Amino acid sequence: MTITIHVPGALRAYCEGASELVLSAPSVRAALEQLERSHVSLYRSVCDETGTVRRHVNLFVNTSHVRDLEGLDTALVSGDIIMILPAISGG
Repeated sequence: MTITIHVPGALRAYCEGASELVLSAPSVRAALEQLERSHVSLYRSVCDETGTVRRHVNLFVNTSHVRDLEGLDTALVSGDIIMILPAISGG
């Protein structure tokens, strides 16, 4: 099963400039665990030291926010897309 993680421009420096990462993972949690092993800096930008997604980062599976699904335990199927979307603020 292959899923794609879309990496926003602001975080691409943490994964050798890749805009997408392709992995095989049965859940969002498993995908993040793979990121922790392969792209530690990207993982640390998304999750804190307890493994919780940081407050200012949103994760979507296809078009649904993971908090509206099963959180990190959201099951993935081949072809799913995880989008990392850091919050943007300013004034």
